[in-house]
Amino acid sequence: MSLRVHEIFASIQGESSFAGWPCAFLRLSGCNLSCAWCDTRHALESYAEMSVAAAREALVAFGLPLVELTGGEPLLAPEIPVLAASLADAGLTVLVETNGSRDISVLDPRVVAVLDVKCPGSAMEQENDYGNLDRLRPRDEVKFVLAGREDYLFARDVARHVWGSRTVHFSPVSGALDAADLAAWMVADKVRARLSLQLHKYIWSPDARGV
Repeated sequence: MSLRVHEIFASIQGESSFAGWPCAFLRLSGCNLSCAWCDTRHALESYAEMSVAAAREALVAFGLPLVELTGGEPLLAPEIPVLAASLADAGLTVLVETNGSRDISVLDPRVVAVLDVKCPGSAMEQENDYGNLDRLRPRDEVKFVLAGREDYLFARDVARHVWGSRTVHFSPVSGALDAADLAAWMVADKVRARLSLQLHKYIWSPDARGV
């Protein structure tokens, strides 16, 4: 069992309700989608083969209680549910950030799925597996990345189905949607979602890698 690992690093969690916490990251190479605003295209091809055991050892060695498995798209790798469960066995809080096109029910219930629902501005809306909204577990979170007003209206309508029972994030695309505009829309519509900024892009350069 081997993984195509683009990078492993320790940084500050930049998104989700865990934003601000020190976190160990494993980023896999490869994705089945091509979002218009993708900021990790560098992970599409470059990788090193790593066994599940070696990946687990490297992540545990950081000594941080929070771990994220991301990509690319981590659920393309059949080994990821095994790795995530083994990290949970080690007592870690495990996040799996997924693009919403793959079935999240393969994940151990102790693992937190951060489910991205693609909006029209991504040009990948048709790839959403809406069945995932019914598969959400109590700790899972839902994220919408918004490039404009159309995306906001889409996210507002879809999020209504889950925001009473799940943490929902609305995240503006940097350089495309002003966070102040998004905040005003959210307040006016009384949405039960969080405005989430990518914290790491404010701490470091938006183009920085390994952070």
